[in-house]
Amino acid sequence: MKKKLLFLGTGSSGGVPLIGCDCAVCTSNSPFNKRLRPSVLLKCGAENILIDPGPDFRAQALKYKIKHLTATIITHVHYDHIGGLDDLRIFYFIGKKPIHCMLSTSSYEELKLRYFYQFLETKKTNSKTVKFEYMTLPNERGEVDFHGTHFQYLTYYQGDMPVLGLRMGSLAYITDIRQYPETIFEDLKGVETLIVSGLRHSPSHVHFSLDEALAFAEQVGAKKVYFNHIDHELDHEKTNKSLPEWANLSYDGQEIEFD
Repeated sequence: MKKKLLFLGTGSSGGVPLIGCDCAVCTSNSPFNKRLRPSVLLKCGAENILIDPGPDFRAQALKYKIKHLTATIITHVHYDHIGGLDDLRIFYFIGKKPIHCMLSTSSYEELKLRYFYQFLETKKTNSKTVKFEYMTLPNERGEVDFHGTHFQYLTYYQGDMPVLGLRMGSLAYITDIRQYPETIFEDLKGVETLIVSGLRHSPSHVHFSLDEALAFAEQVGAKKVYFNHIDHELDHEKTNKSLPEWANLSYDGQEIEFD
């Protein structure tokens, strides 16, 4: 069965336009240069699986008419990837049951500190707090079935923060990557479509630059590459003209199919 991935947001942690910036990209009229914080939606038949409920999720859900949500996956606990957790409560109210959430053990322990109130015992009535049913991944690498989709998962790092990478058949989603083990290329062997973060042209100590992301993609050997987590340094049209035919910047609202 063909499945779809919808880019809800392709921007960096500050989004694009960036507050207070008057650069050419931030003041551009091109819709491709309007980037909400990074998040994607997997459409797998009747299942809608959200990867990273970022702080722009409410706007994304309204814009792309997301009326039901089956589950969510958290790659890591930086604010631009979890800031919209509370906005998922509407789906908790609609479904009248906890929302399934898959994440690493380290992310789970961090969530208990940052969103402590979600873990408190509440009265059965009049509770306005979202509830989750957590599925923690005990190892750094492995495979798991989650809501009808088979995932191969792996771990890399953004500074000291472990990040969960995901492979779904021929497609892999690798965001916020900086340091990684060499085993990552074993895990990504045979991937045909790669989504990987490429922040900007200039170097970053917590993200791949665009050139570094391109080199990583070439080593993976994917046939098609989409860069996400894009800063305001990169103009969509100009940057895509400079890239190989098989590589492109992604954009908010873009939808791709995978097996």
